[in-house]
Amino acid sequence: MFAGRARAAGKPGSRLPLTIGPAFVAAIAYVDPGNFATNFSAGAGHGFLLVWVVVAANLAAMPVQFLSAKLGLATDRTLPQLCRDRLPRWASLGLWGQAEIVAMATELAELIGAALALNLLFGVPLLPAGFLGAAISFAVLALTSRGLRPFDTAIAALLMAIVLGFGYQAIRAGLNPVDVASGLVPRLAGQQSLLLAVGIIGATVMPHAVYVHSALTVGRGRGRSAAELLRETRFDVIVALGIAGVVNLTMLAVAATVFRNLGSTSDEVSLEEVHAGLGVALGSGTALAFGLALLASGISSSSVGGYAGQVIMNGFTGWRISLWLRRLITMAPALLVLGLGIDPTMALVVSQVVLSFGIPFALMPLLWLSSSRAVMGDMVNRTATTVIVALITAVIIALNATLLWQQFFG
Repeated sequence: MFAGRARAAGKPGSRLPLTIGPAFVAAIAYVDPGNFATNFSAGAGHGFLLVWVVVAANLAAMPVQFLSAKLGLATDRTLPQLCRDRLPRWASLGLWGQAEIVAMATELAELIGAALALNLLFGVPLLPAGFLGAAISFAVLALTSRGLRPFDTAIAALLMAIVLGFGYQAIRAGLNPVDVASGLVPRLAGQQSLLLAVGIIGATVMPHAVYVHSALTVGRGRGRSAAELLRETRFDVIVALGIAGVVNLTMLAVAATVFRNLGSTSDEVSLEEVHAGLGVALGSGTALAFGLALLASGISSSSVGGYAGQVIMNGFTGWRISLWLRRLITMAPALLVLGLGIDPTMALVVSQVVLSFGIPFALMPLLWLSSSRAVMGDMVNRTATTVIVALITAVIIALNATLLWQQFFG
């Protein structure tokens, strides 16, 4: 299914190799509405304290996404499919179960973000805005029926809209590079900063992005040498995730600059308060840029999340259900939050913590499979690559364990 779509995406005379583009789709997961919530909360509540977490999380994402892309190129199989091929049935189904929880947490962040943006920009009530956002994301996702290249292009265009929105905000805020650099020293300041740090990681290294990147590269490397594929894929990942990292850093820096100047010390600044605060401090144009960037983020990330959901279910189980039915199931928690009037920004932050706990279940199989010569052939990991990703996985697990300890025993 997915390999066929990848082959259909390529045409003779294409300006770019098919290996350029998948990372831009995966990168949307790194600037989704959950990032807005965690980064703005971190900046407003702690100033530049957590800059180092944002930088470290985005740097850690690069080798992870590179391995996922490489896995699809080397095997013409997705990460979930390879888990089903090589793990006991009970293990594959267990991974699928936790991945579905991750998918719901992902949809919660994305759909709430789109609904909030529509509410802020056009005054649409949150619940109808949630349904409208879902309909728009369906339309973008439908582009996959014409091959993955049109989908790549649409998502990349939405990513550029986010970049432009935050570029304008950065200029208006007058960011000071010295202030930003002051946050590069690793440190925390209490349990709430730890919660936000884990949330930032969960909003950055996202499990569904790991799963989907392997699917996006299936079928794109046939007839090419391993050296060419790896060089192009490395370039794709560095550029796309580098852009996402700059956007994340800008979010936190704008919040630290603007809201600290307004006297904020809250760890739970809402996106509505961000929108209003930017309007007061920097003018209505900046508030508009924020709203449009949030809308582009919500729509694009929901579309990518929908595609990832299909990859997850089909890969781990071999089952295939209607896309409409699947989306309704995964969107239910988000629509429930909107319908009950639960604070959407706090729901976004909590969803990112849930995502952080799902990361090891994606990274450990990825590391195991990409380190196997029997699976990867000439594209097998170098020892240094395996060590780096293993360390990243260990740090994330340690952070999660520390958070649990503080929550229940601290």
